[in-house]
Amino acid sequence: MKILVTGAAGFIGSTLSHRLLAEGHEVVGYDNFNDYYDVRLKEARHARLEKLTGYRGVRGDLCDYELLLKLFAAEKFDRVVHLAAQAGVRYSIERPFAYLKANLEGTLTILEACRHNGVPRLVYASSSSVYGSNTKMPFSEEDRVDNQVSLYGATKKSNELMANVYSHLYGLQTVGLRFFTVYGPWGRPDMAMWMFTRDILAGKPISVFNHGEMMRDFTYVDDIVQGIRACVLKDGLDTCEVFNLGNHRSERLLDMIGGIETALGKKAVLNLMPIQPGDVPATYADISRAQTKLGFEPTTPISVGIPNFVRWYKEYHGIR
Repeated sequence: MKILVTGAAGFIGSTLSHRLLAEGHEVVGYDNFNDYYDVRLKEARHARLEKLTGYRGVRGDLCDYELLLKLFAAEKFDRVVHLAAQAGVRYSIERPFAYLKANLEGTLTILEACRHNGVPRLVYASSSSVYGSNTKMPFSEEDRVDNQVSLYGATKKSNELMANVYSHLYGLQTVGLRFFTVYGPWGRPDMAMWMFTRDILAGKPISVFNHGEMMRDFTYVDDIVQGIRACVLKDGLDTCEVFNLGNHRSERLLDMIGGIETALGKKAVLNLMPIQPGDVPATYADISRAQTKLGFEPTTPISVGIPNFVRWYKEYHGIR
């Protein structure tokens, strides 16, 4: 297939693109290389992709509708995987308009481009953040998602509603994926695992919110990519779908920190702090729907995934 991946210089997008290219698909990667975090990391991810047969990178903004229309008309995509977004729960409190533009206007542009160019299927990133202040565990796709606690979560719920409308009005097949705390090699510097690893190595205290009582469904990036791939290729999906993609385990944040300490051979200095605005105390994915319809089976526990990340982090930064 010929597949457009938006956010191809991002963490999940670059990892997915490698997998699709290895399987013989043609990938067009679209990214604006914004400076939300270190652009050098995005350039390094993208440079690795550009060495591979079947890959072509396009630099552009999601909201550049004319550029996207030309790209869609020229390439005739078999699938679109829309992963580009303004990420980060806490950042959405500081920079709300960045989320309005990237996550709402950008997604609308992708939906319109798919609609007018006959794309058979759009797979797009939602987030576990849509569950907001829900307390029933594990989170199920059948649960109501009306109690948002961050603008980021609200934009992701809006993306699901927008996709549903396009499926209903135009018959565009849409598949939304609620990702749960993705981590692994080539990850994002704004994520806790990266920041904890960096600060423990430097001997700096790490800020641990909710006094260490946070619980997260940490999901290794290769498992996430397995789920996305199934959504791209699987037959028999409904016109409008939403799936949880998580590890189906809720781990203590302190256990994650312990895994980093073990991998580094160095103890952390903990700065225990209250929970931050926009955060939720726990996430936990019910993945039974994805197991049944996608054959999704995550296989990577944090005891394996964390050492993999730490090993990559040290290699990337030239740390012995």
